[in-house]
Amino acid sequence: MGGKSEDLSVGALEQSLPAPSNHGARARSGVLQLFRSCGRALGALFLVGFVCSACGSTADEANGDHPCASRFATTVEAFVPGPGPTFGQSDLPKIVLGPPKGAGAINGSLDVVTLGNGGSITLGFAPSSIVDGPGPDFIVFENAFYVNEDTSSPYAELATVEVSDDGQNFHAFPCTASAAPYGSCAGWHPVFANPDENAIDPTDPAAAGGDVFDLADLGVAQARYVRITDRADLTGANGTFDLDAVSIVHAECP
Repeated sequence: MGGKSEDLSVGALEQSLPAPSNHGARARSGVLQLFRSCGRALGALFLVGFVCSACGSTADEANGDHPCASRFATTVEAFVPGPGPTFGQSDLPKIVLGPPKGAGAINGSLDVVTLGNGGSITLGFAPSSIVDGPGPDFIVFENAFYVNEDTSSPYAELATVEVSDDGQNFHAFPCTASAAPYGSCAGWHPVFANPDENAIDPTDPAAAGGDVFDLADLGVAQARYVRITDRADLTGANGTFDLDAVSIVHAECP
């Protein structure tokens, strides 16, 4: 259902992004009963890097004192929307830059962008980069929640996560599970950090929530880009990944 790919300037992009549908991200309730309206499939490939002049909110502003100017994504390097809901796409790039806006264990945040079925987004972190350290190195935040507060029953919308140091060669964390627990997939752990509402450090993997990733699992020492791709084999209510943010746990700065 995709159209032809075309390069777009930032100005053209602002005019061409689809208007958000009234559905697509989870409502703030324990069990999602929202079925998203589907617009025309959008197949244009946006290879323009969207740069946020303020780099979003920094970890310093959110919580804690970190040496890097930012511990969060600062650019959207590419966005390839899949067919289906378009929630939040008109708010790119700002909506995915800076810290997460988590809504807790039984609610899903609406501060997200829907990738669409099989869609992908590539984020940059300049001037910072992700480096391999002890334990998890970065966190991907979606808007998963626990159905009826049952931690064994997450409402999950899954995606594959890849990393790259040069923006060309990517290494993927395996994401093939079809039932919980979902292993190295993103999109199945609730998000607790929200600097607008609490003091939880969004770079603390023990407290922030979200899905954690360790570069050592891939034998990678450093990454400057993270690509997140919705699982095209999953459709229906659990079919499209909603991205909130990505934070760096172990960062290197110029």
